[in-house]
Amino acid sequence: MLNHKTFALLLLGSTALLPGASFAADMPDFVEPAVVEVKQFGGWYLRGDVGITNQRVDEFTSPLFETGDFAVTESDFDASAFLGFGVGYRINKQFRVDVTGEYRFESEFNGLDNYADEDLPGGLGINDYDGNKTEWVALVNGYFDLPTYGIMTPFIGAGVGAARVEINDFTDFNPAVPGTALGLSGDTDTWNFAWALYAGLAFEVTPQWTFEVAYRYLNLGDAETEDLVTPEGANPSFNPYSFNDLTSHDVKMAVRYNFN
Repeated sequence: MLNHKTFALLLLGSTALLPGASFAADMPDFVEPAVVEVKQFGGWYLRGDVGITNQRVDEFTSPLFETGDFAVTESDFDASAFLGFGVGYRINKQFRVDVTGEYRFESEFNGLDNYADEDLPGGLGINDYDGNKTEWVALVNGYFDLPTYGIMTPFIGAGVGAARVEINDFTDFNPAVPGTALGLSGDTDTWNFAWALYAGLAFEVTPQWTFEVAYRYLNLGDAETEDLVTPEGANPSFNPYSFNDLTSHDVKMAVRYNFN
């Protein structure tokens, strides 16, 4: 039979267990923390580029122009297309580099000059110049990617390399005698230092595929013709003709395939 002391001890013990029981009942089930996937940066990529050129020549010159009162009134290249490929590596979130090679398709040159000649009607003569230019360009490029907005990442960049500039079928015509060539140059090619500046937008369509649209300023260096030969075979001393400071304002699109 329980005495009053034993009863009191049992009552105290059961009371002490109640908070623990209540606490155990209120404890939530253990949930493992979610695994947060950290996007990895770095890795190789391939790229393909297509674009349109808007080409310029700073100065069209010849020793001929120093022999009299000559004025160059036109010296323009037509727009053309280009196609390129490359391989690159993303160093981190901000920086990537690539090596690109491209072929720039034929661009026609249109040139005109006039000069004083008292023996010609009106005392003015005209030379009409025609020819074509193509290039092979290889560049090592570096890019800085700015903060991303959704899937869009603005970027800027610069590149250095070499350009092989080819001048083909360069001819001097006299508009007063249609179809008559005053001089014809053989084809030439010149290797130059080339450099470029970029600004564009990249769109990450999937982790593997990125689409780019960009502007590029490209400096291709200088080029020149051979000495022009007349139909009679003469080789006048006022040759060759030079294209100084060839540049191009390009609009281009690219697709990058990322291996990481």
